[in-house]
Amino acid sequence: MSLILVLNSGSSSIKFQLVDPTQHATDTPFASGLVEQIGEPMGQVTLKFDGQKFTTEAPIPDHSAGLDMAFALMGEHGCGPKDVEIEAVGHRVVHGGQIFSQPELITDEIVEWIRGLIPLAPLHNPANISGIEVAREMLPSIPHVAVFDTGFFHAMPPAAALYAIENETAGRYGVRRYGFHGTSHEYVSQHVPSLLGKDPSKVNQITLHLGNGASAAAIRHGEPVDTSMGMTPLAGLVMGTRSGDIDPGIIFHLYREAGMSIDEIDNLLNKRSGVKGIAGVNDFRTLREMIHNEDQDAWLAYNVYIHQLRRFIGSYMVALGRIDAITFTAGVGENDRFVRADALADLENFGIQIDPERNAAPNDGPREISTDKSQIKVFVVPTNEELAIARKAKQIADNL
Repeated sequence: MSLILVLNSGSSSIKFQLVDPTQHATDTPFASGLVEQIGEPMGQVTLKFDGQKFTTEAPIPDHSAGLDMAFALMGEHGCGPKDVEIEAVGHRVVHGGQIFSQPELITDEIVEWIRGLIPLAPLHNPANISGIEVAREMLPSIPHVAVFDTGFFHAMPPAAALYAIENETAGRYGVRRYGFHGTSHEYVSQHVPSLLGKDPSKVNQITLHLGNGASAAAIRHGEPVDTSMGMTPLAGLVMGTRSGDIDPGIIFHLYREAGMSIDEIDNLLNKRSGVKGIAGVNDFRTLREMIHNEDQDAWLAYNVYIHQLRRFIGSYMVALGRIDAITFTAGVGENDRFVRADALADLENFGIQIDPERNAAPNDGPREISTDKSQIKVFVVPTNEELAIARKAKQIADNL
């Protein structure tokens, strides 16, 4: 069996999976794991393989040591690079700017182009590059492929992609809407036409990727026409720790009146805002328990979250003109029936009717949660970004 190694390198972590690109979306990957707490006094590598979970702990000074430990743990249990056939390595890269719209075979030149995009994603692209460099050194004879989060939204209409900022300044500094979670939105939206029994070129849909990070996309005939995240993943919906859309004047106000530095405001909006900023927690399971216990801050955070979500759904219905489907995905979207019900409550006049029993059914693959009479169909489609990356990497490898 030929497998694809998928790597998602963060600043202090590496998620990895060995994926059969021919598997179904709901199948368990051949192997998966996580390297975490890189650079901390003590790190941890976790591997899931053959129905079992294995863990090792040790200091992990850098990404190279982390990947070394991951491969060693995989080798101990018979699923390391020397034990299985790896056809290609697929790397998630957060920001492709205006340069990359498709997956790319990684070369030294491509790495330098990605490095040049660091100012657009200073928290993400450096970590992605570290993972690429380490993996290429450790697996030099295997093709490596970069798959970009922003790629799906590359060709959005200018009216949606551009901000109303002076042309010269915006162009010089790459200020525009790029969009993120593109691999997820593309993967999920490609499943919807078959669920509808319609030609993909005739389907209009809204996809809602709701996890700790959250984004919405309006997709017409398979092509995105708008998305909620912007130049950075901070924009749009209220998220676990990110504020989503705010009045930009708030930044100036905090700088002038609170004496906060730019870095402090950055930290506030990215890590201490959103649901966590209001309720003190960002895990929706904990938030749900707090709401059940009548915690007012939790209830307020939830209402702010739902209000912003409904605003984007409504605006995308107008942008598309005609809607065939609305689809929920990612951790919250797939598992929180209350979020789904409240996001689409009281929209019967717009042709949307949620079936309470279908909505409450356990998460078990792609399914419809709207009533038979609902003019606009509502679905839950589990996302699988790793499988999507694996398939794109295989396509590149097969063409070499």
